[in-house]
Amino acid sequence: MLIGQEVTVLGGGIGGLAVSLALAQRGAQVTVLEQAPEITEVGAGIQISPNGWVVLDALGVAEAVAEQAPRSRAVRLRDFRRGAEVFSMPLRDAAKPWHFVHRADLVEVLARAAQAAGVTLRLNTRVTAATPEGPGARITLADGREEVHSLAIAADGLHSPARKALNPRTRPFFTGQVAWRATIAQDGSLAPEAHVFMGPGRHLVRYPLRQGRLINIVAVEERDAWAAEGWHHTDDPVNLRRAFSDFCPEVTDLLARAEQVNLWGLFRHPVAVTWHGGGLVLLGDAAHPTLPFLAQGANMALEDAWTLARCLSEDTDIETALTRYQALRRDRTARIVEAATDNAANYHLRPGPLRFAAHSALRLAARAAPHAVTRRFAWVHDHDVTA
Repeated sequence: MLIGQEVTVLGGGIGGLAVSLALAQRGAQVTVLEQAPEITEVGAGIQISPNGWVVLDALGVAEAVAEQAPRSRAVRLRDFRRGAEVFSMPLRDAAKPWHFVHRADLVEVLARAAQAAGVTLRLNTRVTAATPEGPGARITLADGREEVHSLAIAADGLHSPARKALNPRTRPFFTGQVAWRATIAQDGSLAPEAHVFMGPGRHLVRYPLRQGRLINIVAVEERDAWAAEGWHHTDDPVNLRRAFSDFCPEVTDLLARAEQVNLWGLFRHPVAVTWHGGGLVLLGDAAHPTLPFLAQGANMALEDAWTLARCLSEDTDIETALTRYQALRRDRTARIVEAATDNAANYHLRPGPLRFAAHSALRLAARAAPHAVTRRFAWVHDHDVTA
């Protein structure tokens, strides 16, 4: 039972706000500790696939999110040099909606709903350490104060102090890939589709946001020189244009309009072995950081949020609930992480027999069985944690 249960959530991002809302709707007294002076997010887009959308719907916020988020009609894989379509995956099933969502819009909707449900937001509160203490958790703040909470949910990202406390021996490694993000103003004429331009050692994804008023770009390059991890590092747009200068005019013309870009190194983090201890538990990237090649980071955080809230509401013993939560989530998230890692290689094939054979097979599949790829990833997108 969660009626009156005090719960502290570390982090006011998508996962933290979603679990706060889910818990508050079940009667918990929830407080969110957020280091920023206001609840906000970086200006970038994400894809919410059907497995994430069912959570937003169950939380009662899907309609508000959809007002700003165009529904996707297809994912199209295209050749980098000519722009010719290699394969398209239709996304027109009304029962399985996909949406392109601006992070800031989703965070705003979740924050508004959480506060309406009674969640308390403590801003300007940075957590520097989080450790289990008996049946609870001890939190250390940046100003030196320490607090003990009966239950603390660490939804504070891949650099989570709680992750380090529960998994002190895990170390990430550089994948040899970096990624740029950018958003570019648009007139609303772009079709609501995700286009993936595949090149040797590189690929670029673009799709519309906010009813087509923005274009979201994610561009990935293989390289030996690593870049710092984290989305907030800026880079000169010239470097992005140079890396993709041999792509088709549709891409180069688009990149010519990019005025501000962010660059970060892609590091592979192992899925946490230990997700909880005492009254401290991990959620989202704190437990299972994933590379951005399957568009599942935010969706996994939403799935975690609903599952954790359900386990806590159904089990009177917190330890039992947290153990069940990890058991329900770990294998699925580990499989997602592996699939995302493998997907990068499929986009980056270099000219030669392997690339020719792979693209020929995709073109044949597009004509003979256009839904084959959709079925291949049904285990990802058809999963419904709210059922």
